[in-house]
Parts: sequence; C-alpha cells; structure tokens
Amino acid sequence: MKLNTNPITLRGHNKYLLELRQLSRVNRNNLTKAESILWYQVLRKHYLAYKFLRQKPINRFILDFYSSKLLLDIEVDGDSHDNKLNYDQGRDQILANIGIKTIRYTNNEVIYYLDSVLQDIKYKINQRLYEI
Repeated sequence: MKLNTNPITLRGHNKYLLELRQLSRVNRNNLTKAESILWYQVLRKHYLAYKFLRQKPINRFILDFYSSKLLLDIEVDGDSHDNKLNYDQGRDQILANIGIKTIRYTNNEVIYYLDSVLQDIKYKINQRLYEI
C-alpha cells in the first residue's frame, strides 16, 4: 500500500495537521510584541503588495506570516529559539522541500530596527520573484 505523501490537497491547498487549526487561532489572538509590530505596521496593510496570513498551519508547522503567492514564510523568533537552531533548520528544510522559503528575524530586529527589516523583506521578496 502506497502512502499519499503529496503536501497539496485536491483543492490545491497545503495540507496540515488538524490539531494545528485551533492552536493557530489561539496564536492569532496572542501575537508577541514583535509579531504585532510587523503585522500591524507592515504586513496587514498589504504595504508590500502581497497578501500575508498570520499563524498559517502548513504541514506540521504553524508559520508566523505566510504568502501563498510568493511561497514565503516570515518568522519572528524570540529567545525560545536560541536553543532550537537544529529544529529551525530542519523545519526550514521541510518547508523548502515543498517550495516554501523561510526568512527569519529576531524579536529585537523587528522591535528596534523595523525599517531595516522592512528593507530586507522587500529585497527578499524581489529575490523570491525570480526563484518561483
């Protein structure tokens, strides 16, 4: 018997663990300070001309901010990620295997250097347009 390992549903959506649906809803209502800044000052307003979703479940992960048009995941990492380098790299590789590129910023980068983060996101979006 062959297992279905296709990451896309028949309707063209990314598959995810159903348990993540409720957790992603909770996360949307409890953004960190840095996530809130990035969402309300940059991504929510379509300032970058691309739609991003908050706390999007894909596969077995919840992506902080996801653009389906760009296949781009923007992660804002707090102190809890300091000891999770291997996990984050593995997660990023699994997402890359299904075509999703991940870019990461620390809480401090978003809170204290939002203009630089915004410029970097614009640059990476332009790069991404040539990759997809």
